[in-house]
Order: sequence, then C-alpha cells, then structure tokens
Amino acid sequence: MASGGEGTPEGDEYGEGDRPRLLEEVRRRLRLKHYSLRTEQAYLGWIRRYIRANAGRHPRVLDGVAVTQFLTRLATEGRVAASTQNQALSAILFLYREVLGIRLPWMEDVVRAKQPRKLPVVLSKGEVALLLRQLAAREWLMASLLYGSGLRLMECLRLRVKDVDFARNELTIRDGKGAKDRRTVMPGSLRAALQRQIEDVRVLHGRDAEAGFAGVYLPFALARKYPGAPTEFAWAYVFPAGRRGRDPRDGGEKRHHIDEKVLQRAVSQAARAAGLDKPVTPHTLRHSFATHMIEAGYDIRTVQELLGHKDVATTQIYTHVLNRGAGGVLSPLDR
Repeated sequence: MASGGEGTPEGDEYGEGDRPRLLEEVRRRLRLKHYSLRTEQAYLGWIRRYIRANAGRHPRVLDGVAVTQFLTRLATEGRVAASTQNQALSAILFLYREVLGIRLPWMEDVVRAKQPRKLPVVLSKGEVALLLRQLAAREWLMASLLYGSGLRLMECLRLRVKDVDFARNELTIRDGKGAKDRRTVMPGSLRAALQRQIEDVRVLHGRDAEAGFAGVYLPFALARKYPGAPTEFAWAYVFPAGRRGRDPRDGGEKRHHIDEKVLQRAVSQAARAAGLDKPVTPHTLRHSFATHMIEAGYDIRTVQELLGHKDVATTQIYTHVLNRGAGGVLSPLDR
C-alpha cells in the first residue's frame, strides 16, 4: 500500500498534539463500547495509517472520497485480503461515526479485495492422532480441546475455571466471536487432564494470593461491580501465563492467559515432527472437529451450535470436504 509520509498539518486544521488527542478519544470510545483489546489495537493502527496516507490531515476535513481511495489502494496496491480490507473499513467507519459524529455516504466506488472461496484444511483422524502425539503436557491438552470441543484458539486460551463443568461434561464459551456465549462438549477423555490442570492453577493462584497479586482481567464493568471477583479462583484462567504482567487498561499487575504464539509454534513444530504435508495451524483442529462431527452423522444445526456460527451457511462448508463429492463418486471407468 502507498501510505505516504507522516505529513505536516495544513494551517490550523490539525495542530500539533491533535493526533494523540484524537487517538485517545478513539481508545476511550472503544473501551466505552467494550471492544476487545485486540480490536482496539487493530483499529488504532488502521486509523494511524489512514491519517499518514492523507499527509497528516485531520480526518474531519476529509470525506468519503479519501476513504474510498485509501481502501482501494489497499486492494490494488497493497493486495490485502478481503478480511483485512473489511477491518480497515470498520476502523475508519468507527472513527467517523462514533468519534467524529460524521456519517459517510456508502462508498460504491471502492475496489473490494476479492474474497476467495477456499475449502478449509482438514486432518484425518489418524493425522490428528499423529499430531497430538507430538505435543506434551499443556500444549497437548489445549490442542486436544481445540479438536475435541471445536474451540477457536483464543476461546481456549480465555477459558476460565468457572466455565468448566465436570458434572455436565460441558464448556461454556463466554463472549465468543460476535460477543456471544455458547456451550460445547467437553471430551470425557480429557476429564482427568483438565482436573490436574485446574489443580495446578489452584496452586499458582495461591502463590499469587500470598504475594498480593492474585488478580485477573475481568470484562467490562464486572471488576467495579464485584471488587473481589478478580482475586477469586473461579475467575482464574485455565491456561495462565508463566509470568504476571501489566494490564494495559488499568496498569495493574495480573496473571493473564498464555500467549497464543505458544500454541501456534507448538502445533507447527508438531506437524513437522509428525511428517504432515498439510499447512497445519491450531484452527485446523477446529475445522477437523466440525468435519468429523458431520461425518459421524450429527446434524448440521447441532454442529453449528457447537461451533458458534451465526449462519448455518458457514457450517455447510464442511460438507464439501467430506467424501461425498468428487472423492465419493465411483468413476464409470472403474465400474
């Protein structure tokens, strides 16, 4: 993408120091509306790029044409994916609608990045077993939950002690994609391993409490409504980080969940060690869960609920990777 330089303010349109104040207001509005920290970071990044691409001019003096040109350059020069362009559009629309109070006309002339329809990479049951065999302890348990429960990577990392129901063999996913809660199956074969993991967390939580740092991030206003909740064991992450860190929202020292790169690297290394020639990521295990569930005869609506898909059409893509299409047809030559 041709982003342009930092630029200089034109006249009094964008005085020195205005940009930090604008970005702080964007951050404030994002937190007021309970956007995730990841979304906050992504939106602020796109807004900075948008300002730089327009020679540092204040977004208030720009119009839909400037937005159209910026998004079009992303597609034509930057060759970004459709999802990336959509994220940039969402960030800029948030800036204008929620912060500046400006309604932009719908930008019909934007050149949209092409949305390729790709079938997901799916492992066979044998390949899943080979992959999991290469993982040890905590990483094995997390990867097993991705495959056994159909979790997204961050849903697994954000799982809290209180959301593991051993009596019902269920996991409750809080604030999943689309800010929705759902329940999914907890594999019975992981019961003992999960219980051991939670007992390890209990010990760690006790040490943090003794040190005066037994705290975790709580969503939205729960920390203010229930001041003691951040230090309660029930709210602890099932997969906590090895070290405490500073919460960027309030500056407090807390025990967060482990970084997603830990499992991403482990799965990538395990796939190579298992001799798998497919591009394998943690999300591949979720794809495999959905495909194998449908293959086992579960109806697509049930799988949709377990995955947390808003539209059943999203779930239907897994029917195309089963051996019921070209791979399940007997050629007349073979007859």
